Amino acid sequence: HVQLVESGGGSVQAGGNLRLSCVVSGLPYDGGCLGWFRQAPGKKRMGVAGIDRDGRTIYADSVKGRFTISKDNAKNTLYLQMNSLEPEDTAMYYCAARALCGLPTLNVYAYNYWGQGTQVTVS
Repeated sequence: HVQLVESGGGSVQAGGNLRLSCVVSGLPYDGGCLGWFRQAPGKKRMGVAGIDRDGRTIYADSVKGRFTISKDNAKNTLYLQMNSLEPEDTAMYYCAARALCGLPTLNVYAYNYWGQGTQVTVS
């Protein structure tokens, strides 16, 4: 039974920082291929950042230089450090895992398992 549980969302003012966490269980967690996505009301879910087994990363252009994805294999936890937040970053944020690993990707269809989401609101 695969489970991903996000935490760390909240409300911040523009320019503020937040760190999201996602505890992953039920996968043969060898570091895995994981990602963060977000979905604003009325918009499609879009990839924010992805990371592969070897720690290689990929970011959406809109968050490059502001967000950092990382993972702690010992804790089975994925992180998203979000700095210099903007109102446009307001969305529900989801972590996701891939059943088949490969190069990091922001393609939503490459991910098989999803968390329930955590809300980030920037005003």
